[in-house]
Amino acid sequence: MFITKMALPRRTFLRGLGATLALPLLDAMIPSLTAQSAVKPVPRLGFFYVPNGTYLPNFHPQIVGKGFEMTPVLKPLEALRDHIVVVSGMANKGAETMSEGGGVHTRCGSSWLSGVRPKKTEGADIECGTSIDQMAAAVIGKDSPLNSLQLALDYDFVVGSCENGYSCVYQRTFSWKTPTTPMPMEGNPRAVFERLFGEGGTAAERFARMRQDRSVLDLALQDMARLTRRLGVRDRLAVDEYLTAVRDVEQRIQRAENRTDASTVAVPEEPIGVPDAFDDHAKLMLDLTLLSYQADVTRVVAFQFSRELSGRAYPWIGVPDGHHGVSHHQMDPEKIAKASKINAYHVSLFARLLEKMRNTPDGDGTLLDHSIMMYGAGMGDSDHHTPVNMPTILAGGGCGTLEGGRHLQYAENTPMMNLGVTLLGKVGVPVTQIADSTGRLADL
Repeated sequence: MFITKMALPRRTFLRGLGATLALPLLDAMIPSLTAQSAVKPVPRLGFFYVPNGTYLPNFHPQIVGKGFEMTPVLKPLEALRDHIVVVSGMANKGAETMSEGGGVHTRCGSSWLSGVRPKKTEGADIECGTSIDQMAAAVIGKDSPLNSLQLALDYDFVVGSCENGYSCVYQRTFSWKTPTTPMPMEGNPRAVFERLFGEGGTAAERFARMRQDRSVLDLALQDMARLTRRLGVRDRLAVDEYLTAVRDVEQRIQRAENRTDASTVAVPEEPIGVPDAFDDHAKLMLDLTLLSYQADVTRVVAFQFSRELSGRAYPWIGVPDGHHGVSHHQMDPEKIAKASKINAYHVSLFARLLEKMRNTPDGDGTLLDHSIMMYGAGMGDSDHHTPVNMPTILAGGGCGTLEGGRHLQYAENTPMMNLGVTLLGKVGVPVTQIADSTGRLADL
């Protein structure tokens, strides 16, 4: 990083009519050599959830420590081996069946980041536990425009697919601000984009702006030109790359919107912007995640690839069967192969995000260096529906607190919230007890 004499505030925005764009960390934001010592990298946290468990032998490596093999599900992460930690042995008591019978999918998903058993109710008196993403958001997110961001790839309605005795709310999110306040997840890229970069307005104003096909960048051109004159060559390149990425995401949203029926008269409360193909939708939402970190709009993201009980088919990767169906494999080799193919595809999407983070400068390192991304499921063995030996991947450097390239195997039934306490400690959130936790994980 170059040290400059110009003092540009860390929270610098480009502003225009209906648009506010935060800028990534630039050299011009480090005003002097003496000030640099006080500038610490900003930690980011991400939690990425996949449903229906997995076939564990195709996920967990057999070798513990360094030099572990990349199993069929982990293979998409091969190029990022030095940046990941595979964790095995974690269990979530809050999701156990006990005497309650059904509802295991609901319990596994809703308690993934809290370790707290959700209250069995179909009414409005829902209750679970404050999740670790929200514990982090209250501390490391307090100085960012958005304390946290919750994203999903499913529609925000569930009809006929909730488990008996449990409210559908439990399946829609795993992020809980308080034990009685679930954080809704947004699946519409346009709505997410406007939360990150636009100032909103009425539904009619948003719809009109969308139909004008004007870029959010066009609205801030004057402010951008003024700022650019103050920047050095390296900062200009960084800003140009960032704004190009913003425009790319925006154009993909507009292409998705242009495929909708232009003759529709009714103006939706939120403009339609969900691509038809799941793969396009997933990559667009993950790119929005990247931009939210890069611009420091938020430092904590909760991302649900799909909710529990998902029966989505994946014909574009050669699996025309529903995910939930093949997850009940009963040791059928064909079903195991199909379920593992879905699992590996989800990991490949996660790997794509990590690769982009590794290639994105952030101060004296990269976004990946300064982040901890946790990927996993609330269910371990998909056939037995047990919240034991849950598949978990950590990625990133955590601002120097996380060493990659390892498989860490802990004792059977180690509380998942031991991992929660450990992760929070790495980003400066002082928590000593969460649910059934018994302490921090050694060696992590």
